[in-house]
Amino acid sequence: MSNVSLSIGGRDYTVACADGEEDHIRGLGRLVDAKLVEARNAPNQSESRTLLFAALLVADELHECRANAGAASDAEAIDPALADRMARMADRLENLATLLEGTAPAS
Repeated sequence: MSNVSLSIGGRDYTVACADGEEDHIRGLGRLVDAKLVEARNAPNQSESRTLLFAALLVADELHECRANAGAASDAEAIDPALADRMARMADRLENLATLLEGTAPAS
């Protein structure tokens, strides 16, 4: 196991990951941070609500990807390994959102 430092929303977090997954987790952290910047456009929102909105933006993109993959014809069926990786990415995002919600101050 390795530890990765992430900066999301101006806060630093250390998360554990499997060896070799460090760059991938950093990339996911950058994605969440970018969505958090998008979500901050809503005025007068608490930090936890802004994090929730950022998570919803990421979930919406994942939903669109899955819908597009489901719409592919049998000849263009999604690679099972890619589907598995997408599912693992969704799980990681959910775990990260849970971690962030647990460290966000109550509003």
